[in-house]
Amino acid sequence: MSMSPENSSDNSPIFSPAIDMDGPDVQIISSDGSCIPAHATILAAASPVLEGILDTPRKHRSSKNKTIQILGVPNDAVSVFVHFLYSSTCTDEEMKKYGIHLLALSHVYSVPQLKRRCTRALAEELTIENVVDVLQLAKLCDAPGLYLKCMKLIYSNFKAVEHTEGWQFLQNHDPHLELDILQFIDEAELRKKRTRRHKEEQSLYVQLSEAMDCLEHICTEGCTSVGPYDKEPSKTKSPCSKFSICEGLQQSIKHYATCKKRVDGGCTRCKRMLQLLKLHSSICDQSDNCRVPLCRQFKLKMRLSRTGNESTRWKLLVRKVVSAKAISYLSMPKRKREDEPRVNSGMRTFKL
Repeated sequence: MSMSPENSSDNSPIFSPAIDMDGPDVQIISSDGSCIPAHATILAAASPVLEGILDTPRKHRSSKNKTIQILGVPNDAVSVFVHFLYSSTCTDEEMKKYGIHLLALSHVYSVPQLKRRCTRALAEELTIENVVDVLQLAKLCDAPGLYLKCMKLIYSNFKAVEHTEGWQFLQNHDPHLELDILQFIDEAELRKKRTRRHKEEQSLYVQLSEAMDCLEHICTEGCTSVGPYDKEPSKTKSPCSKFSICEGLQQSIKHYATCKKRVDGGCTRCKRMLQLLKLHSSICDQSDNCRVPLCRQFKLKMRLSRTGNESTRWKLLVRKVVSAKAISYLSMPKRKREDEPRVNSGMRTFKL
């Protein structure tokens, strides 16, 4: 008998088409008592478990009267399984009809090629009605990929799955698996909340980064109504690309310049403006020539009064904003990055 290499692909047969051997020497007994004749050599080569069964000596059994019982699955499923051991092939129709039974058989008799085929087929046929049954089988047959896909489907459609017969059976007979499902759902919800919170934080840092860009833009070039002291605001100047942020900053700058409560420290809006100016000062690397108001003063103040917790929290915020700015810059197209305007140096006062 000639054999193909051990590392043959999923679709290539284990044995060559030309098989020269004696008649069947094994009888496979299915649940309904049917007998399927087979060759011990082929069964042993295709399955190490069957090889162990065939090599186990039994009393009062002649070499020509070997029997193997494969019970608990339909006779047709056993026939498809034996055919796969011979040819390494299985039709889509057979897989759709006996996929669950074949997965169990491939696991019990250690036929990894069939097991991979079954897990792929069952994953494609998952529904709300059968997902709990397939999940139980995936756990019993050690099929982690199929198990995870079942868990994700249950998580996404849990309210519908709760009303299926499979879920009712699971609650009554397998509380441990029910607990695993509920824990998976809780962990998935926690991951979802963490991801949402992280996105919200990143969005805030990106907005602060864009506000820093707009602040430098207003102080160096001027925008629609606010600009440097040495430049007249242009009435015909079109809004910048980040005007939604720039406009809000211009309104805050106008308010800060005219607010009467600012001196007493009682204006919340002015405090926010000061925080933005302080944040710019923490990021700016050209304090001697920077045109943003109070940049140099804030740098000097931070050097003289560094308190432990406040300084640590502020440094963390600064790092997050700088990181968001770098990520935003690198995500731009190359041509747009090259066209990004540079910040010039100059005066530190506004003209409204």
